[in-house]
Amino acid sequence: MTELLTDPPRRLAMAHVQALAQALTEFGPAAEIAADWGARLAGALSSGARLLVAGNGGSAAQAQHLSAEIVGRYAADRAPFSAVALHSEPSALTAIMNDYGIEEVFARQVQAHGRPGDVCVLMSTSGRSPNVVAAAVRARDCGLRTWAMTGPVPNPLAEVAEETLPICCPRTSTVQELHLVALHLLCEAMDAELARAEAALARWQPAR
Repeated sequence: MTELLTDPPRRLAMAHVQALAQALTEFGPAAEIAADWGARLAGALSSGARLLVAGNGGSAAQAQHLSAEIVGRYAADRAPFSAVALHSEPSALTAIMNDYGIEEVFARQVQAHGRPGDVCVLMSTSGRSPNVVAAAVRARDCGLRTWAMTGPVPNPLAEVAEETLPICCPRTSTVQELHLVALHLLCEAMDAELARAEAALARWQPAR
């Protein structure tokens, strides 16, 4: 670690890029999961389901990025869909933390907002954040589809989620960077599935 800290910035930058490039060579399975999730999320949201997302720190930013893409748009214009980032309401967050403890900050919101058939995407680079793991357990108990994005497996979040998209890299920064790639792939696949479904419906519409 000391050697890395005394390296010139250029060498540090190249080491970071090389770690990311190496992780990308092993990203294929995660990319397939992201694309599958996107296609299935299109069907769920089109049927009236809601997306709930949460994470801590950098993962909170990633989760909120995803909710923004769903409510707004990823690329082409389309109808908005319901997506809630559970860490983005500070009054509820701090009230729950104060009254019930930090482990309940997401779980209680999942119980309040989630309905059977909704999708809950939970993000943790370590997969060990107690409040995220508790949210996954609550989501599963409430009948939500529970998907986890984590770093290396096994980890507690992956054990309780129904499905997991793992990034098997020891560097937290690389895991976060590839989670962002996975989020974009998910959104791309979702939009493609929505467009495919719309085109199929148009073909079956009777001529006027």
